[in-house]
Amino acid sequence: MEKNEIIAQGRHVLDMEWEAIRKVSENLGESFYQAVQTMFNTKGRVIVTGMGKSGHVGKKIAATLASVGTPAFFVHPGEASHGDLGMFTTDDTILALSYSGESKELADVIAFSRRFGITLISMVGNAQSTLAKASDIVICYPEFQEACSFGMAPTTSTTVSLAMGDALAMTLLEMKGFSKEQYRDRHPGGKLGALLLKVRELMAVGDELPLVKDDSLMSDTLVEMTKKKLGCVGVIDDAGNFVGMVTDGDLRRHISPDLLAHKTVEIMTSSPKVLNDENMLAVEAVRILNEKQITNIFVVKDGKPIGLLHLHHCLSAGVV
Repeated sequence: MEKNEIIAQGRHVLDMEWEAIRKVSENLGESFYQAVQTMFNTKGRVIVTGMGKSGHVGKKIAATLASVGTPAFFVHPGEASHGDLGMFTTDDTILALSYSGESKELADVIAFSRRFGITLISMVGNAQSTLAKASDIVICYPEFQEACSFGMAPTTSTTVSLAMGDALAMTLLEMKGFSKEQYRDRHPGGKLGALLLKVRELMAVGDELPLVKDDSLMSDTLVEMTKKKLGCVGVIDDAGNFVGMVTDGDLRRHISPDLLAHKTVEIMTSSPKVLNDENMLAVEAVRILNEKQITNIFVVKDGKPIGLLHLHHCLSAGVV
């Protein structure tokens, strides 16, 4: 195949799958509503099952549901017939995927759901199929063709099923008011977790906080700066209010033989940039650090310093 033919073939497949998703979207209606309401009210878990390529898609759907607030897991229909039906309870809801609706491997799952009254939702391409007729709720796709040249390899159908799974999961997310914090709790590892860290989870607090009084001598301020190893010192007045800070830059600007004899208030930077919200995302705080070209920033609440965020805190946590 020539270059243009290869690109054209790829575009043809994408266009077919895009058209199928558009058609499914236009026909979305009562069955989708019933499926979402049922999954929302499920006291147990959503158990996703499917054979072959539908099974692979089902694993992804189960993982997405679980990660955004709807407890779910995948059960292979073959394993279900050999003991894994014991994972099902009457509080669960089953979501079965089969474009033909005739996967014989699903027979035991279907029979078990009927015997014990477990709600069965199916995603199929044939409303008259065995699976569809046995289901309580049927999400049936409008007619479309697979994207392969002989119209048999699961392509368009699996793409549509994957998109439908996302539609279910994201609608449930909105209905449950699932928050960024809850999402991060389920994604503590990797970049996703780091991007959702808050300033209060990274900042230095308590005894780690470098603080001196405004009337202290610079000799004492340097001792505090060296001891806390954060490259700066916060300055407070008698009432504990944050009035300024001394940084390495301030020391260089005021270096002189009698520097240590000066009062800290004479050397400090007055009214430096601060953060007033400890619940700010750390990634937003990093943006402020970059814009101001600084490496640390105090967190202030009701006029008093409660923490100090250093760029190194963010680097260590993987925020940057």
